[in-house]
This record gives sequence, structure tokens and C-alpha cells, in this order.
Amino acid sequence: MTVRPPLRIGISSCLLGEEVRYDGGHKRDRFLVQTLGPLVEWVSVCPEAELGLGTPREPIRLVRDAGVTDGVRLVTVKTGLDLTQRMRRFARRRARALAGENLSGYILKKDSPSCGMERVAVWRRDDARERTGRGLFAAELRRQFRNLPIEEEGRLHDPQLRENFVVRVFVYQALRALFSGRWKVGGLVAFHTAHKLDLMAHSVSAYRELGRLVADAAQIPRAELARRYEDELMAALSTPATRARHANVLNHAAGHFKRALDAPARQDLASIIEDYRRGLIPLIVPLTLVGHHARRLDVQYLLGQRYLDPDPRELMLRNHV
Repeated sequence: MTVRPPLRIGISSCLLGEEVRYDGGHKRDRFLVQTLGPLVEWVSVCPEAELGLGTPREPIRLVRDAGVTDGVRLVTVKTGLDLTQRMRRFARRRARALAGENLSGYILKKDSPSCGMERVAVWRRDDARERTGRGLFAAELRRQFRNLPIEEEGRLHDPQLRENFVVRVFVYQALRALFSGRWKVGGLVAFHTAHKLDLMAHSVSAYRELGRLVADAAQIPRAELARRYEDELMAALSTPATRARHANVLNHAAGHFKRALDAPARQDLASIIEDYRRGLIPLIVPLTLVGHHARRLDVQYLLGQRYLDPDPRELMLRNHV
């Protein structure tokens, strides 16, 4: 039996129900705790509490200031205490420490001036605000881990974005496992081959570009090859797969059965894929049927595709999509 490594995901502590918010409360997220929680190992971080601000504490916010590097400062709301440099130093140190935690993803608290990933409120001198900011800790996290799958908890309530995050987390874990060892070009070729259908579901153009990169792998220095492949693969997967692209991939896979299935079986499979395309059934239904035919007919290319044989934990999280 294959021993699957633990899936370690960083998370804003308040989302787990930890009472670390400025008001002494939490923002426990039921999906993260009850559905995702049993399948992962959380690495909990609260930048504000770990900075030593206390709980409860004076709330903080981002303020527009052209005099600082990226145009914003982090200040307390009532007393105007400037925490910008303290938070930046903490964020750099804490993010470096997280490099040793073997993370495969990170989930941030939306709208937070420390953890918000995007569209965080930035206040102007006239007391108006604009949704253009990013939390200081979140910005440093992105800087140090440019390919790590990162999402906000609010976006994970969208089924398409949730599926996209889950796929990226498992692919990133597998890719980092490959590159952390003494890998050979043949290992990268095998990895890429196993993820071809995954790539096609997200971006056909990226699928072709990465294919060319792997074909030229022997002529590229190993460190550069690993960097370029990871950058391009994770960028491609950051584009959410759609029902239309999933259906195209499923039809592509079904083409391998064209001569082996009789007319009624081909029509049944085509109808199920079309029902999925129209949103009548979840993805797990056509995936299961295509996988069944691949095993029964021993189609080796399809049997080697991660798309049709994902990690059981991933399947549990995607079976509603």
C-alpha cells in the first residue's frame, strides 16, 4: 500500500476557531474545519497575535501614504500607532520559517490588513477607502513562495475556485516531492506525462508550451529547468478549469475507446459527458465512467493519468464539483 505524505497547509489561525481576532473572537470556517480539516495538517499562523499585539487589541488598518515603499502603512485605528516596519520584519522572518514546514498550500483570512490576499481596504486622508490593498503578511508570503497555491477562505465557497485550489495543492505537493530529491530528466518526463490531461483541462496553450519545454529538457541546466517548469505549470493551473474544458478532456479520453466500445456504450458515455457539460451532473460521474472503461480495456496511457486517478483525499474534496 502506498504511504501518502501528509498534506500540510498554512492557515490564518482565526479560521480554525482560535480566538485571536482584535475583538477576542474568531472566524471559524465550517468547510475548512469539518471537511478539509480531517484530510490535512494545518500550520496555523496569526501575524497580529504573533507580533505581540495582544487579544483583544486595538484594530488596525492600511492607510495610503506615498512616502513609503508600496504606498501603504499599517496603523492602529484609534491611536495611529505605525506598525508597518514591525509587521514587515515579522512577515519576512515568519515566512522564512514556513519554508521548513513543507507547505503545499495556504488559506488566508479575507479583508485582513495583515492576511488579506487582495481587495483589502486602504484608507485615504479624506477618510474614504479603496479596495486595492493586500495584507502585509500575505504580500510577503507571496513574495517568498511565488508558486505556492494561496487562497482566501471566502473564495473557497465558490465550487470552481475550490476545485482549482484543491488541484493545485496536490499537484504542487507532488512536484515539490519530485524536485526535492535527486531527480532525473526521465522523472520529469514521467511527471509531465501523468499530468497531461490535468493541464489540458486548464490551458491547452500551456499544455503545448510545457510539452516543448520538456522535449528540450536535456539541453537546459537542471536548476533552470526545474524553475521554469514549476513556474509555468503552476501558472497554467492557476487558471480554473471550466465545465467546457473538462468536457473536452473527457471526450479526448473517450476517443481512446472508439474502436473498443459498441455503439450503445459510446452513446451512453457521450451523453453523460454532455450532461456534465450542461451542469446536470457532477464531474465525478463522467470521471468514474471513463476510468472504468480505461481499466476494463487496459488503456495504459489513460491509466497513467493523474486526472483519472487522483489522490483519494482530492477525490473526496472534488466529488461535489
